[in-house]
Amino acid sequence: MLQNIAIGSALVALTVLIHTCGLIMIAAATPPVAGWFGFHNHAVGRTLVMTGTVLGLLGIMTVEVWVWGLAYQLLGVTQQLADGLFLSTAMFATIGYGELPVNPSWLLLTALEGINGFLLIGWSTAYLVGAGTRHGPFRTGVHF
Repeated sequence: MLQNIAIGSALVALTVLIHTCGLIMIAAATPPVAGWFGFHNHAVGRTLVMTGTVLGLLGIMTVEVWVWGLAYQLLGVTQQLADGLFLSTAMFATIGYGELPVNPSWLLLTALEGINGFLLIGWSTAYLVGAGTRHGPFRTGVHF
């Protein structure tokens, strides 16, 4: 159990670091890219900014899922990398792993990824609300 908690905590810390750096990069890139393309001048452009932000968040979360999936493979939680990635995606999205065979000694670790995914998806949602009012098509007092 302590091994699950220790490894899970390290993976949570790593994915929070990845998420933080990714959000900083998105936040830094959005204004100049949007300005260069003139996206702030019209609703379609602001919608494209939001689309880019969502794709950036998806990219960040894909890296995080791969971190967990690779850890599952290395630890023997799953037998194949494809199974580790499927397990990681399902746990990160908090939908559960269904019929996938998982080494029972690592069940607590998979649950920790569910908590990690829940927190990072929530953080991403909060970021999208802020980005939607700063750079996207939504305006405080009008849409919220």
